[in-house]
Amino acid sequence: MKIAIIADPIDNQKGGIHVFTRELVRALLAADQENEYLLIREKRDPALSGVRQAVIPNNRIGLGLAALRLFFVVPLVLWWHKVDAVLEPAHFGPFNLPRRVKRITAIHDLTPILFSHYHRYHSQLLQKVFLKGILRRASLILSNSGHTTADLEKHYPFTAPKIATIHLGLEPGFAPRAGREYLEAQQIRHPYWLSVGTIEPRKNLARLLEAYRLFRERVSEKVLLLIAGQRGWKAEPFFEALEKHPYREDIRLMGFVPDEALSELYSHAVGLAYPSEYEGFGLPVLEAFACGCPVVCSNVSSLPEVGGQVAWYADPYREDSIAQQMTALYLLQEEERRQLKEAALRRAAEFTWERYASECIRAFRRLGG
Repeated sequence: MKIAIIADPIDNQKGGIHVFTRELVRALLAADQENEYLLIREKRDPALSGVRQAVIPNNRIGLGLAALRLFFVVPLVLWWHKVDAVLEPAHFGPFNLPRRVKRITAIHDLTPILFSHYHRYHSQLLQKVFLKGILRRASLILSNSGHTTADLEKHYPFTAPKIATIHLGLEPGFAPRAGREYLEAQQIRHPYWLSVGTIEPRKNLARLLEAYRLFRERVSEKVLLLIAGQRGWKAEPFFEALEKHPYREDIRLMGFVPDEALSELYSHAVGLAYPSEYEGFGLPVLEAFACGCPVVCSNVSSLPEVGGQVAWYADPYREDSIAQQMTALYLLQEEERRQLKEAALRRAAEFTWERYASECIRAFRRLGG
């Protein structure tokens, strides 16, 4: 088959969809000898010389121009290249395709439906208007966890026969780092908890702030809280709580952190504090494990699928539960921490993009008949 991948997230995002699309493309191009690929991009990547790239610039200044690209220009290019199937990594589209073209849609979570109040109004509206139709037209749905699959089957029962549940892989760059160059450059010399992700309500960072206050009251040492991630939507309550926090001077907002520096942050952290209310998968948990970093995370949604028997779980709706696990992990003896690090590394090794690509290719064969 000739399969087009709408690879725009590689060019216009820095979050989870960017990582997913980039690693998906990389793994499929390396592993798939059966299918031919075409990448729809906003700009050409010279490093991907072995695959055809259709570059369609995107203008976000005017909503009408962006819609024109999405609903008319991209479909026209796909028709021109006579593709057999189209894979949409960001689960929005593809639209206006000929009936003969198979649609492959990746669903990472159903947060716009289940937690619509945490999203911007236009995002809520777009998902409510388009998602059901997108799922109906899809020939194959790639779900990244059993929990996401269960959500899909509960809210859209007709999707059940079309779903392939495949756990995501670990980006190769995440590994234990001995160096402290980034930490020194940022003048971080105390122990610290690390939080990773966009600053938005679903990440539950306001409760993390309160849990951190309780944690600091229970330990005698100065332990910082570093929050790595860009400001997202509806973040005002978090920043209001941050400014009133009694340990405000010990909380550092790191903004966007490149992967190499992020690996260093994971490697030297006391642990990752990840009390998210809902995750379709939870890549930061896997990234932390790959760097030998212990994890305290929520006991809900897909996180136990990723954390397995290695993560320490807390109730995300109870600050004292989060603080209790943070305190207990911090007070571990050296040998216990060493064993936890080894268990984390073993757990991370179970998730590879090679395996993801292999299972994707198997699912694609169903489309080819």
